[in-house]
Amino acid sequence: MQQSIFDLLGDEFDYLKTKESNDWYWHFSDYPNCNGLKVFSCFACGGGSTMGYKLAGYDVVGCLEIDKRMNDVYLANHKPKFNFLMDIRDFNKLPNNQIPNELFDLDILDGSPPCTTFSMAGLREKTWGKKKKFREGQKEQTLDDLSFIFIETVNKLKPKFVVMENVEGLTKGNAWRYVQQIYKHFHNIGYSVKHWLLKGEQMGVPQKRHRVFFIATRLNVDLSKLDMSFLYKPILFSQIKSVGDTKPIVSDNLQGLIKFAKYGDRNLEPACLRTRGKSSFFNYCFVYDNQVAPTITAHCNNIRWDTKSYLTKKDIISISTFPQDFNFLTDNVDNIAYICGMSVPPVMIKRVAERLIPLLKGEQ
Repeated sequence: MQQSIFDLLGDEFDYLKTKESNDWYWHFSDYPNCNGLKVFSCFACGGGSTMGYKLAGYDVVGCLEIDKRMNDVYLANHKPKFNFLMDIRDFNKLPNNQIPNELFDLDILDGSPPCTTFSMAGLREKTWGKKKKFREGQKEQTLDDLSFIFIETVNKLKPKFVVMENVEGLTKGNAWRYVQQIYKHFHNIGYSVKHWLLKGEQMGVPQKRHRVFFIATRLNVDLSKLDMSFLYKPILFSQIKSVGDTKPIVSDNLQGLIKFAKYGDRNLEPACLRTRGKSSFFNYCFVYDNQVAPTITAHCNNIRWDTKSYLTKKDIISISTFPQDFNFLTDNVDNIAYICGMSVPPVMIKRVAERLIPLLKGEQ
C-alpha cells in the first residue's frame, strides 16, 4: 500500500492528516458531559453557536437576542438560565447589579453580529451607517457598528476569551478598515486579538460556509500559536441529501431559466445571460451531488440539480449541521432556511471551541 508523507509522521502530527467526519448528523441527546467552562452568547439567533459550544462540552449559561420570534425558537430548544431579549446597546447600559454575577465570570463571550452589510452578495458600502430592519419586526438598527458595540460588552463583562465571527466579506475591499478598527478597539480594552478565515468544507461541515473568526483574550496567551487548521475530508451533497419530500419550483420564470441551465453552472446567472442577455438570478445556486453544498443563506434559493427543485427541510438541517430533532416552531421550509441561514453551523463552532479548551484549562 502506498503511503503519503503524513502516514509516516508520528501521532503528534495527527492534526495534519485529513480526517473523516460524520458529526454533522446528531441529536440533542448527543451532547457530552459538561467540561465546566462557561459561555454567554450574544446575537444568539437560533442558537447555532450555543449548540456548537455544548457539543464541545461547554455550559452555555445564557443568551442575548433582539428578535422575539428568534428568541422564542432559542428558548424552545436551549432553555437558557439567563435570557436577555433586548438590543445589545440596551444591555450595555444596564447597571452591573442588574446582571447576574455569573456573567462576570465567563470563560468565553460569544458573538456573531449581524453581517449582511458586509456580505459580498449585498450592497456593502451603500448600507454602512444606515439602519436596517429585519423581517421579524425588531426595531431598526445600524449593523456595521455592531462589532464595536459587542466589544463594549466585552469590556463590561471582561470574559477570559472572546469569539466573534462574521462574513468573509469583512476582510475584503474597503471593509478591511473595519478589521483594523476591531483590532484597535480590542487592544484599547486590554485584549490581544487575532483573526482567521475558516472554511466549513474543511471543518467537517457539508457546506461551503466561509466565516471570519476573531479570537481575543485578556490572558497571557500567544494567539499566534493557536492552531486553526482543520483538514477534514469534504462532505459531498450525495452523502447527506434526503430522499423525497422535495419542494417544487412553481415559478414559470424560474422553470423557464432552469431549462437553459447547463451542468456545471454555479447558479442561474449563465442561463439568464444566454436567454436574456443580462446578469441576474446569481443567488439561485445549484447543488450538485458530487460537490459540497453552497452556503445556506437566510433567503435560501439553492436548487438541487438532481430533482430541479428547492432543498428539502432535511437537506437544510443536515447542510447546516443542526440537530435532526431541532424544534423550529414551524414546518415552513422558508422559515427553517432563514433560521439556519442566520445561524453559525454548530459544528464550525464546535471545532473552534475544542481548540480553546486547553488554553482555558491552562494546559498550553
